[in-house]
Amino acid sequence: MSNNTPPKTRSVIPIGPFHPLQEEPELFRLHVEGETVVDVDVEIGWNHRGIEKLAEDRTWDQVTFLIERICGICSTSHPIAYVQAVEDCCGGVDVPERALYIRTVIAELERLHSHLLWTGLAGHFLGYNTIFMWGWKYREPVLDICEELTGNRNHYAMIKPGGVRRDLDPSLFPSVHKRLDELKKQVELLIGAVTDDPVLHARLKGIGVLTKEDAIDYCALGPVSRASGVPADVRRNHPYAAYDRVDWDVITAEKGDVYDKTIVRLLECLESIKIIHQCLDNMPEGEIDAKIEEVPPGEGIGHGEAPRGETIHYVRSDGTNSPIRHKVRAPTYMNLPTCKATVIGESITDATIILAAIDPCYCCTERTAAIDAGSKKTIMTGKDLIRLSQEKTLRLRKELGL
Repeated sequence: MSNNTPPKTRSVIPIGPFHPLQEEPELFRLHVEGETVVDVDVEIGWNHRGIEKLAEDRTWDQVTFLIERICGICSTSHPIAYVQAVEDCCGGVDVPERALYIRTVIAELERLHSHLLWTGLAGHFLGYNTIFMWGWKYREPVLDICEELTGNRNHYAMIKPGGVRRDLDPSLFPSVHKRLDELKKQVELLIGAVTDDPVLHARLKGIGVLTKEDAIDYCALGPVSRASGVPADVRRNHPYAAYDRVDWDVITAEKGDVYDKTIVRLLECLESIKIIHQCLDNMPEGEIDAKIEEVPPGEGIGHGEAPRGETIHYVRSDGTNSPIRHKVRAPTYMNLPTCKATVIGESITDATIILAAIDPCYCCTERTAAIDAGSKKTIMTGKDLIRLSQEKTLRLRKELGL
């Protein structure tokens, strides 16, 4: 007997190109047969903003403000890596202890609001808008603390080569401690909501698995690698700022699925709170700026653990007041290719949360569409993909009798 089953038609669902507010915007092309993703292509470089070139026309100090704009969420991670590159180019600068502690406080506040922002968005993709509202509600006090300590909710303009630009007011520390204690309870509530909900388990466990071997092969960074059992963290492996002066743990998980990536980020929030408490309690007295007068000819490299993973900055100097070369490698650049290992074999309804699980810096503009390969007509928008994801959550709730 002949097999009369018609072959499945392969279609292409392009997601993007997205603008992730860094040098490497990306375009995902999902090759699907029915509801299953059978291949995925990633295309980068859709919108080169020229930040590295712009840096060559600014002074060493002015570049700090420029590279804060690489990412609105990581607006301290990039400056910290950059100033460490400048300090390395200077042959090593004796940055004042108080400045190192202040850098750590701002960096961990940034990690807190970044992880909570991602948690909220992940909840939205899954149709759990309660988690979306909780995550963003709990993020607001963190931004309030940032504004109180630095004057800005984002783009804090605190970091400079040789130290920090402004001191922290010790009279504000008791209020910060109190609000962080409240935030700890709220994060624990979020963790409970994720770990106790069978629908979230069904949507996240075993989905988008990145094995430890694949994490190493793809050179994954940050929570993406740590969720796969790779304890890579610049703060511990190559300590900077005050990270070797306080007690904290590198959070890891083993399965590498979306569930573990979620848990790693939420548990890291608790570690960030622990680090900030210690830095404020043990804040040393003294100067906050080494006052670098000039940058000699040479080159330097600096890196830091951004919320999404290791970010690297390289600078080269000819002895003038501006870099002649400034190179940036953001963590999303390294985490993007892991979709080759995590998306293939999964359903379209899960592709959205799997791609979001690396926490890429997508912009808000909707530029997602599913195109019929034959007619070239749009058959599915970005909102449709989120709707499919939310419908799967509702279907699972009914199956589980919830």
